[in-house]
Amino acid sequence: MQFGIFTVGDLTADPTTGRTPTEAERIKAMVAIAQKADEVGLDVFATGEHHNPPFVPSSPTTMLGYIAARTERILLSTATTLITTNDPVKIAEDFAMLQHLADGRVDLMLGRGNTGPVYPWFGKDIREGIPLAIENYALLHRLWREDVVNWEGRFRTPLQAFTSTPRPLDGVAPFVWHGSIRSPEIAEQAAYYGDGFFANNIFWPRDHFVRLVDLYRRRFEHYGHGAADQAIVGLGGQVFMRKNSQDAVREFRPYFDNAPVYGHGPSLEDFTEQTPLTVGSPQEVIDKTLSFRESFGDYQRQLFLMDHAGLPLKTVLEQLDLLGEQVVPVLRREFDARRPAHVPEAPTHASLLASNRVEVLP
Repeated sequence: MQFGIFTVGDLTADPTTGRTPTEAERIKAMVAIAQKADEVGLDVFATGEHHNPPFVPSSPTTMLGYIAARTERILLSTATTLITTNDPVKIAEDFAMLQHLADGRVDLMLGRGNTGPVYPWFGKDIREGIPLAIENYALLHRLWREDVVNWEGRFRTPLQAFTSTPRPLDGVAPFVWHGSIRSPEIAEQAAYYGDGFFANNIFWPRDHFVRLVDLYRRRFEHYGHGAADQAIVGLGGQVFMRKNSQDAVREFRPYFDNAPVYGHGPSLEDFTEQTPLTVGSPQEVIDKTLSFRESFGDYQRQLFLMDHAGLPLKTVLEQLDLLGEQVVPVLRREFDARRPAHVPEAPTHASLLASNRVEVLP
C-alpha cells in the first residue's frame, strides 16, 4: 500500500490574514512540501497540471525533476497529466527523461482535466475529449514500448520511423494511472491496458466512485489481466488534523469556506459526511480511511490533498508530521494485515523491471 500526497498548486489568499503568496513563494512551498513528505516517510508526492489562475503548476516534469534532486526515496508522480492537450510524443520524452534523472522514482496519472478552456488554448476541441484521450494514449503506450514507431491518427501529424528519446529507463515504461471523476470510458481504457485506475473521489458522493471502480475491476478481469480484486486502484482524500477534532474544525473552517475547489457550496459538515474529507483528530482520519476498503475493496494507493485553500506552509508541514508519524504507520499496518496474499502491491520501477526480466527468460 502506497500513501502520499497530491497538490493542485492553487494560489489562494489565506482567509485569516488576507495575504496571497506570490507565484514564486507557492512554487517553492510545493518543493518544501515534497521534501517534507520524503522526510516523514510517505511513499508518493504528486503534482497536478494546470494552465490557468489560480493554479501555478503548468510544467510538472520541470518541478518533479527539481524535486528528484532534493529527495532520496519518495516516488514522484502527477495528479493529472493532460493526455488530451499535451502531445503524446512530448509526454513520452519528458517522462522518460524524468525517469533517468530520478533513478526510476517516477510514474504518472493521465487525465482530461477539469478546465474546459484548456482545449482551445492548445488548439483542441473539447467535444473530442474522450477520442483524444483514447488516441493519444494508444500512441504514448507504443512510443514507450517500440523503438521505431510508424503511426497515423486523427489528431496529430503522422509519424514515420520515429524513435522517442531518451528511451525509458531499463527499457521499462513508467507505470500509468488513468484518473477520472466522471467518465466510464476512462475506467474502460485503464482496464484494457491493465494500467492503474485512480478515482479522485474528493468532490462527489462515494456511490458514484464505487460504480466507476467496480466497472474498472470487472473490465480488468475481462481483458485477462487478473482477477477483479487484483486490479490496481488508487483513491484520493482530503484531511486536516489537530490533536482534537474541535480544534481542527475551528481552524480549518475559514479555509474550507473560501477554498477555490469547493468553497461557497455545501457546509463543511455536509461535505465531510458525503466525501472523503476528514477534519478531526489523527484517529478519525485513520478510522475514515480504513472504511474506504469497505466500499472499494483492497486498493494500492491512497493520496491526500493537504496544501490547498490558502493554508500556510507552516501549517501544512505540521500536518505532514502528523500524517507521517501518527496516521500512515497505523494505516500501513492495518491495510497490510487485511490485504489477501493474491492482491498485488502498487507497481514500482523495481517491480516492473523484475517482472519484465521474468517475462523475457527463455
